[in-house]
Amino acid sequence: MPNALYICYFGIREPLVQTQVLPYLRELVKIEGLRMSLVTFEPKSEAQELKHGKVASDLKNDLAALGIDWHWLRYHKRPSVPATAWDTLRGTVFTWRFIGRNKIDLLHGRVHLPTLMAAVARKFSRTKPKLLFDIRGFFPEEYTDAGVWPEGGWLYRMTKRVERWLIKEADGFVVLTEKAREILFPESLTTGADKSGRPVEVIPCCVDLAKFASAGSSLRDTMRQRLGVEDRKVIVYVGSFGGWYLTGEMLDLFEAARAADPATFVLILTQRDKDKVTESLRKRGFSPDEFFVESVAPGEIPAHLAASDIAISFIKACYSKLSSSPTKIAEYLAAGLPIVANPGVGDVDSLIEGKQVGAIINDFTPASYSAALAEIAKMGNVRSRCREAAAAEFDLVGTAGVKYRSLYKRMLEDDKVGKD
Repeated sequence: MPNALYICYFGIREPLVQTQVLPYLRELVKIEGLRMSLVTFEPKSEAQELKHGKVASDLKNDLAALGIDWHWLRYHKRPSVPATAWDTLRGTVFTWRFIGRNKIDLLHGRVHLPTLMAAVARKFSRTKPKLLFDIRGFFPEEYTDAGVWPEGGWLYRMTKRVERWLIKEADGFVVLTEKAREILFPESLTTGADKSGRPVEVIPCCVDLAKFASAGSSLRDTMRQRLGVEDRKVIVYVGSFGGWYLTGEMLDLFEAARAADPATFVLILTQRDKDKVTESLRKRGFSPDEFFVESVAPGEIPAHLAASDIAISFIKACYSKLSSSPTKIAEYLAAGLPIVANPGVGDVDSLIEGKQVGAIINDFTPASYSAALAEIAKMGNVRSRCREAAAAEFDLVGTAGVKYRSLYKRMLEDDKVGKD
């Protein structure tokens, strides 16, 4: 009976864990006989609550019912570098002990730090479980592109050195986009493996299509009535503002849409800074009956998207974003929404143009916004086409589940692969 340990450097209640970790683990435990364990890092507020016992016990029992054995460690935030180093050390020690107690066959690290914990722990273990490096994004480049680290600085150089070592040590890889595969493992485009024969899978951020399918026409009508937009065109945005997300450009598009159709309604679902977003819309002349900005739980997103007509995703195009698979793209398409997006973000532009499920803008100008909105208007009703694209590319069960289980089986069954 194979044992796997999944290491995640987020808290169990984080939206990302709820939508992009636990659903994948539920798919992985479908492997016959697989025993799946999960360790998360909980922030101070959550850790204090979990220490009381009953909360942790209830969560642990809920996850056990799903076939997931959950453990947690405390996450430390400040000062940044020492805190991260301390967490890495504690995660490494925990993993080393866990390997010894549970005879782990496969270590699954979600991005760089968890994979580092797993790789170092394995070095000091008597048994040598397989190591899956779930790379997700270009972590060092994200920090330099965002201006957090200076390009070529010591933190960047050190992280790149660690990244090269992890790639050398790992027995299998997951990336989010075909563009990332082409950059890191070009030989795998045809073989499905790197030059040492180690498997490489492209698994984008997927969603549970069943949750969006249940948000049908009746729920659309109910939500539109609740929002007071029965006869209006609704443009929706889901996610954060600022940083990678081009706030000013998105507000410009909303203005262009309203100029083309004064009945346009703006729907924004964001977890942070909703008051700032509201104030920005008001400064642009939007009245309270022309927009709705709110923070909603992940489970409420399908219903709000069902009430919408067009979706938007503007993200800063830079090198690190070639590896990005925005979850919002999968959610939009699953809800049947055509998308206005910019190029240079993962496989988004090739997907939208290839599947004809929206429009890619040439630049951030009123003329481009108007052209994109007109292009979508000419498409007519493309809800079925958008849902078909979601089913083909972003199905939690048919894409993520199938690929992850295949990768696990291949790594668990294959003999130790060679490394350069």
